[in-house]
Amino acid sequence: MTAKKTSSEADKLKGSVKEAIGKLIGDGKVEAEGRAQQELPKSDRTPKLKSRS
Repeated sequence: MTAKKTSSEADKLKGSVKEAIGKLIGDGKVEAEGRAQQELPKSDRTPKLKSRS
């Protein structure tokens, strides 16, 4: 198994756990983040940018 495939599978697992936690605590934002994390490959995700204040 390649490192890229392993990383992809790990991201899907993390996403499913995040989605389940969101459902459990009733947080729609966390649930949606988990769902999105499962669907997108890591290379397609955009990094969160910090705004300069």
